[in-house]
Amino acid sequence: MEPNLQIVSRIHRAAFELFAQKGETQVSISELAQAAGIARGTVYNNVPSPETLFETVAARMAEEMHGRILASSADVPDPVQRLANGIRHFIRRAHEEPQWGRFLSRFAFSHDILQGMWTGPAMRDVVAGLEQHQYDFRPAQLHSAIALIAGAVLASIVVVLDGHRTWRDAGSDTAELVLRGLGVEAAAAQRYATAELPPLRVGSQNPS
Repeated sequence: MEPNLQIVSRIHRAAFELFAQKGETQVSISELAQAAGIARGTVYNNVPSPETLFETVAARMAEEMHGRILASSADVPDPVQRLANGIRHFIRRAHEEPQWGRFLSRFAFSHDILQGMWTGPAMRDVVAGLEQHQYDFRPAQLHSAIALIAGAVLASIVVVLDGHRTWRDAGSDTAELVLRGLGVEAAAAQRYATAELPPLRVGSQNPS
């Protein structure tokens, strides 16, 4: 029997929410069926490998955000501005979609699939900025620079979700401080971090 794509999407959404709520990477078929509002047999018929459901959901999340960041930065030529915008987009989305933010903050450091979120557009923009001499760090420090970005973004997401700061303030401050850490001059870093943020567009790849 071929999986029903509408049902699969419903199951993936329910699984995503359960993973975010529980902070665990495994859920039972009964929990999943109840959360999706379907029968257990329907879950079995449409999810051939329940034990790999977390990896599937996480991969789709990363692909979807990559697509949206790329779509939103397509007409931004400056890689430093693209990076600053990307940082703020992550933090804003976590505010607007708390379950998305909780999922990311709980699993992004401990699972390879989500760690890959930082080796997409962010890596591209850091490499481009370095090649254009807009940053001041050694090429051998590239992976440490990416770790700096990821850690700052995830910490800010937690601060926003806990209600300590607004997404606007946390996003701009995080972008500014990251850029300064990468070697951007202070006034320029502030300018990049407070520029008007374009909408987070729908990417070419959407989660199913």
